[in-house]
Amino acid sequence: MESLGVVVNPIAGMGGRVGLKGTDGKLEEARRRGAEPRAPDRAREALQALYRRKPELTVYTAADVMGERAVRDAGYEPVVVYDPATAEESRTTPETAETTAADTRAAVEALLEHGVDLVLFVGGDGTAVDVARVLEEESDDPTPMLGVPAGVKIYSSVFAVTPADAGRIAAEFDRVADREVNDIDEEAYREGEVRTELRAVVPVPVAADVQSSKQVSSGNVDSLAAGFAREIDADRTYVFGPGGTVGAIEQELGIDPSPLGVDVWRDGELLARDAAESEILAVLEGPATIVVSPIGGQGFLFGRGNHQLSPAIIRRADEIEVVASGTKLDGIDALRVDTDDRELDDDLRGWMRVRTGRFTTRLVKVV
Repeated sequence: MESLGVVVNPIAGMGGRVGLKGTDGKLEEARRRGAEPRAPDRAREALQALYRRKPELTVYTAADVMGERAVRDAGYEPVVVYDPATAEESRTTPETAETTAADTRAAVEALLEHGVDLVLFVGGDGTAVDVARVLEEESDDPTPMLGVPAGVKIYSSVFAVTPADAGRIAAEFDRVADREVNDIDEEAYREGEVRTELRAVVPVPVAADVQSSKQVSSGNVDSLAAGFAREIDADRTYVFGPGGTVGAIEQELGIDPSPLGVDVWRDGELLARDAAESEILAVLEGPATIVVSPIGGQGFLFGRGNHQLSPAIIRRADEIEVVASGTKLDGIDALRVDTDDRELDDDLRGWMRVRTGRFTTRLVKVV
């Protein structure tokens, strides 16, 4: 690879920690709740990993927070080929940037005009759809793409597992394979319903650290939920993550769960439902357990769809309980974490015990 195209969606993922489950149509609400950008930092991490391996690379990008800043911070001298401020009025600090899907598509079009060998984008599934749309319109042999995960929803199989992995893969890949771009209806997602749709099939670098598409788990988790409920400690605060397996435990305890949100419960009392990071921290008292289930097909415990469970909350808890049916674990090669905190990720890695039934557990490695 001799040239790279970079495009950053600066608002991707801002709705996660404040409990909005996405930013589509919710940017002002996310800001009102105190959301902070995460995409620029993740772009910088990916590009720094790339620069350590390929400092001579020619990097084309969009202006300011759409890529230029992160590219410069990584050590490259970028070639800016698109500026949203010249297309329409735009505020271009990370805190107030309001670039649109149209800006993403226009930036990718400009990158392709310069013949880049790979489009490295930073965002979530919505950004992936915008990039793929342009690539598919380009030709019958589209330019490869690779995602740096920064959005709340990461259902597509075009993303590296972590930003650093994305930089390494971009520097070292030697072949590509077709992978799926999926997206979901965010309004339905906020109501607890997952409606996925295959939006494109595009070439992606082949590497072990490109994640799989999210799969929905199957199997009866009633015995698992019953076993967990039998061992509840009345003095302990429980932070229940999203998903059907954890939801079954909540129902066993008499809780009406928020299927895709985070609930906090202690000794028969629901302290917070569908809570943002700040709401969770406000009610945590005494010993605390985070209860999570890995994403089927991907294995993520933290960093995909549950950004409310921030590093501060994970560190505040003294216990993490991982629950999953045996069927779900059979489809996962390892557990993964991507918390935005490298030190915490390292601390979480290693063997973790996963409850699979009323009395059964399985050891699975966090990599």
